[in-house]
Amino acid sequence: MSLPPDTPQGVADALRYLQHHLQELTERQHVSENNINSTLAALTAQLQQLTQLVANPPLSPPAIPNTPPLPVPSPPVSPSPAPLMRRTCPKLSCPPDFNGERHNGRVFLNSCSLYIRLAPEQFHDKQERILWALTFFKGGHAAKWSENVFRQEVDTGVFPIQTWGEFEQQFQLHFFPANAEVDAINSLEGTSYHQGNRTVDDYLDSF
Repeated sequence: MSLPPDTPQGVADALRYLQHHLQELTERQHVSENNINSTLAALTAQLQQLTQLVANPPLSPPAIPNTPPLPVPSPPVSPSPAPLMRRTCPKLSCPPDFNGERHNGRVFLNSCSLYIRLAPEQFHDKQERILWALTFFKGGHAAKWSENVFRQEVDTGVFPIQTWGEFEQQFQLHFFPANAEVDAINSLEGTSYHQGNRTVDDYLDSF
């Protein structure tokens, strides 16, 4: 825009300033419009994408089947051992009470020895066997001899019979017939050798 030649200098400067400022405003307006248009275009594009997503939702990925875990093999089971067969022990009879009579001494000692051989686990040591046998010494010479054995232990502090073999020797000395061979000869030579009025069973039992 040209000014007339007679335009005062001050007015001309003011007009030029206004023109320049208007031009800057116009350029800024264009820039702002461009920015707004770009922003609107971006928003419009995003809106279209959202609309498409709502209208056509994406297919969900196929579900992975739940595969059960493989079974863990069990350790091999060893067969249980066969139950041990317990040995059945025969029912044992205790020796009879002993009163010290010599003609019963061999029977009593054999009965004790047989019991010990069949049930050795019932005795912890050799001395316990001797003490067990002494429990059957009741009455007569047997009870006195047993009392004498324990009195010796009290006096000396030591049990006088240490082994079963020693007990057998002491027992034979005190409770076996003193002259077994002589008694047998006398029986053969005497009247007792003959059956007499006795039954066969009684006669055989006397030997």
